[in-house]
This record gives sequence, structure tokens and C-alpha cells, in this order.
Amino acid sequence: MTGNNQSTYLDFNAGAPLLPQVRSLMAEALTETGNASSVHGFGRAARHRVETARVQLAALVGASPSRVVFTSGGTEANNQALHCMSRDHDATILVSAVEHDSVIAAAPDAQQIPVGRDGIIDLENLRQRLTRLREDSTAPILVSVMLANNETGVISPLREVAELAHAFGALVHCDAVQAAGKIPVDMDALGIDLLTLSSHKLGGPQGAGALILSKTPALRASPLIHGGGQERGLRAGTENVAAIAGFGLAAELAREGLAGAGRLASLRDGLESGIRELAPEVEIFGSAVPRLLNTSCFTMPGVLAETQVMALDLEGVAVSAGAACSSGKVAPSRVLHAMGVDQDRAACAIRVSLGWSSEKAHIDHFLQAWGALYSRKGGQAAKPTDSTEPARSTKAA
Repeated sequence: MTGNNQSTYLDFNAGAPLLPQVRSLMAEALTETGNASSVHGFGRAARHRVETARVQLAALVGASPSRVVFTSGGTEANNQALHCMSRDHDATILVSAVEHDSVIAAAPDAQQIPVGRDGIIDLENLRQRLTRLREDSTAPILVSVMLANNETGVISPLREVAELAHAFGALVHCDAVQAAGKIPVDMDALGIDLLTLSSHKLGGPQGAGALILSKTPALRASPLIHGGGQERGLRAGTENVAAIAGFGLAAELAREGLAGAGRLASLRDGLESGIRELAPEVEIFGSAVPRLLNTSCFTMPGVLAETQVMALDLEGVAVSAGAACSSGKVAPSRVLHAMGVDQDRAACAIRVSLGWSSEKAHIDHFLQAWGALYSRKGGQAAKPTDSTEPARSTKAA
């Protein structure tokens, strides 16, 4: 960051800043010695931290602690979830066209279910595919659909997806990395068989995640990483005790903070009201359907996303163009393409995502910097108004 002493972080969907309470707990855990698999007192103390975190994660998503498998992050958890099915050569995997790259890449032969222009999965297309598959075979089927999209924030109708999939004997995996801690998540209520979580999206440390399994009899979990018997034989390797402990506390704090989601909704709506006043032709993707209250994906007409990201960074404002998991690349959004957005419009889209440390001053800073860039590029930007004024109606959840 250069060119401005004010620092505004608006990229929480890429990774949330570490919560102070989590930092303190991890600092304490890092002073301790012990392998969580050892039977002596040091090992038992480490094991206690791991098992405490397991309970905290389970509580966040309404699961059984015994079904929580710690991983190195959401990407590994997604890979392991799909590995449970892909090891069966007769199995079929169905994924929505807007899934995270770690799902798409983990199942390159999967059938992709299209989404509408609003980003919502086409349930009728899913029904037709499941019908054809069951007419031809009784082989296993896995349906993988994320709960909330990382780029647009659009929330998927997971309960309907699960009901439909289960009617055909299919299992359901849900990447809930972006949704957990922002909206209530209950595995049983949603009908999910496998669920993925990531620590650093919750204000926990990077490098920790979890795959959570249901008690579905048909679910045959298998390890992706082999070696020792850690994580009940489902994920070999010495546990990262400090990171797991931080993950657990972040999950607990996220669950406690769900009641305060309205604060982020007010900030996000103020942001969108402000950009509409600056650029009436702006397009906000997914704004007509339920979205995460912290996420906004929109265009600056005629200005490439890469230009916007760099210009905003020079002004001390951090945002993303698309997903932040592509080795620093700024590329056309696969998600927006799946939503029927043409290449020119998609190339001008950025994502702003808020979180626990976001304040009104950050929104005002963004609007000032974004509006100045819009004016320089030929737009007729108006002066930003108070971002706390009521926004135009946007449907959110």
C-alpha cells in the first residue's frame, strides 16, 4: 500500500484479519510443548486444545464433534470431500457452475449444473440430470453446491438441493466456507452430508480448515492424506494445535456474533447506495436474490477490474477482483461468466467484502477513492453522500 496513510481493508472474503482474542489464545498455545497424539501430560494438554476446538466448530454448524475432521484449510477439505466419491470409478459428481476452484479442479470430470442470471442453481436442470443418472445406474452420486458464493455472496437454496438429491439417493457436499459465521448454518436442517469450513474466513489463522461429516450410513469417508492415525484415521499428520485452537475460538466468536449481522448489512447497503449515486449505471450482481450481508460485487463501467484494484490500493483501499485464490492473478470471473455476464462487463467487476473490523469510515474512504477514479476515467461522479443513509431496496439474507 502506498500513496495514502489511511488503510482500509475490504477483502474479508479473501481472508479476515485475525481476531485479537484468537491471537492471544494462539500466543499462549505456542508457548506450550506437546504432540496431541502423545499420552503424557504435555500431549494430553495439546489434545485438550484440539478437542475443545472440535466442539466449538461442531456447535457453529449443528454437528457432532466426533464428525469434525481438521485439515489444512478449505481447499483440502473440499478435495477430501470429493475424494470420498471419486475413488469409486462408477460414481458421478455433480457441481454447480459457480463453485470454488478447489471443487472444480478436484473433480474435473464432474457434470456442471448451470445457474441463472441471478447466480441461483437451476434446480430443474439438476432434477433432470439426477433422473437420467438413476434411470441408467444405481451407482453413487455426489452433489456439491456451495452455500454462499465467494464472489457475489449469492446464497444457494441448499435445503431444496439436498431434498432433491436425497430423493434420488445422492449425497450432498456443501462448501460453507463463506457462509459460516455470516448466516446460521445447521447441517441437519439443511440436509448436508459433508460440509467444508475454513479458519481464516472467520477471523482465525490461515492454514486450518475442517471437513464435517454427517452420520449418513451411505457416507464412506476416506483419507486424502495417509500416514498415522490422526483425526480418527481420516487425516494423517501431526495436528497444528495452535492454529486449530485459534480456529475453534474464531468459530465460537462467529456463532456468538451472528446476532449482530445487521451492522454489516447497514454498511453494505450504505456502500451500494453510495456507488449508485456516483455511477447510476453501475451493475450490482445478485442484488435481487438473497446474498450475504457483507458482500457486494459490482462494475465500474468501462474501467477494468485490474485498474480499479491497483488504483484503490494506491489510495490505501484493499478489494478483490473475483476470487483471491489464483496466485495473485486478476482474470475474468468464471462465476460471472456462468451467470451470463458478458466478458466486457465481467472484466470491470470488483468485490467488496466486509467483516468484524469494518466501520463507516472505511465505506466513506472507499467511496471517495472509487468516485475519484470514476471521475478520472470519464464518469460523471457525484459527491458521495453519507453512507449511513437508507439504501435502495436490496434483498439480502
